[in-house]
Amino acid sequence: MELNGRVALVTGGAQRVGRAIALALAGAGMRVALHYHRSAAAARQTQAELEALGVEALAFPADLTVVAEAEGLVDSVVAHWGQLDLLVCSAARWERTPLGSVSAEQWDGLFDLNVRSVFFLAQRAAPHLQATGGSIVAIADASTAKTWAGYSPYLASKAALAMLVQNLARDLAPHVRVNAIAPGPVLLPDDWNDSQRERAARSTLLQRVGTPDDVAQAVLYLAQAPFVTGVVLPVDGGMGMR
Repeated sequence: MELNGRVALVTGGAQRVGRAIALALAGAGMRVALHYHRSAAAARQTQAELEALGVEALAFPADLTVVAEAEGLVDSVVAHWGQLDLLVCSAARWERTPLGSVSAEQWDGLFDLNVRSVFFLAQRAAPHLQATGGSIVAIADASTAKTWAGYSPYLASKAALAMLVQNLARDLAPHVRVNAIAPGPVLLPDDWNDSQRERAARSTLLQRVGTPDDVAQAVLYLAQAPFVTGVVLPVDGGMGMR
């Protein structure tokens, strides 16, 4: 799919990996709908950066854990531009939840954003994507191939997302392609020390940590790959082979 002039909706697009994805899509000439929840200031800044690339960009607030707001987000984008060609589901919640301390609220919060919102966004967007031959790209996590103490609900939610993507690819074929990216260590927690960062780098075959731009480039590929669907693409520097 030629991206220039098309419309993309990027959830969680105000900062971190979502911001890098939004900038890459704008660089390819796409008009970008930038979703945010609480990051209004960051959204305004990212919107200005997108507009500086010469494309139309708008920021849309929504709490994606509320189904009506997720559906309303898609409706708002289509109402403004009259079409939707690419849905990128980057918004996610990452939280350490040691066994024995997990509350129902924590569990539901992780699943509501990381999995349920993607389903309802995709369901609402499907007719518009079918009309344009568009696609969906979700951001999963390479860590679901391993076990991490203290992260059971998060990892379960991302594993569920990977299966959801594959089944949506079946449900929406042949008119809408659905894929996911499974990043490895591309954006480490701010409070990690040098030892933790070095350990993350050594966990990959390439012996380095990736960047949000590595994920963004994978999104560009999947958005334009006409014979690729139902794929969960590792972008992990070979971490899965260690």
